[in-house]
Amino acid sequence: QVQLMESGGGLVQPGGSLRLSCVASGSIFGINAMGWYRQAPGKQRELVASITSGGSTNYADSVKGRFTISRDKTKNTVYLQMNSLKSEDTAVYYCNADIKTRAWLSARNFWGQGTQVTVSS
Repeated sequence: QVQLMESGGGLVQPGGSLRLSCVASGSIFGINAMGWYRQAPGKQRELVASITSGGSTNYADSVKGRFTISRDKTKNTVYLQMNSLKSEDTAVYYCNADIKTRAWLSARNFWGQGTQVTVSS
């Protein structure tokens, strides 16, 4: 089937940077939109950033100007560059993608297992 594997999370001080990566693998015919969500303790999961197959991007207001999403189609990979991190960015970050596993099938939505990002001094 399809797997999304995130990496790059960790502990960083306020003002620091991290780069998250997410690789899609398995039975993939094509990938439409990819994105990053996050969920902090006691809060709902929220969209952080997304990118279409054509490269159009969308960001949550809280991360605009600090985070950058990008993708490498040749590697089925999406990245999230996070700069000027704040304590309120602490959360589990999840990769999400709409993936076609066969040409004749509609795209399905897949999630990664999540990677922890902790911003603390």
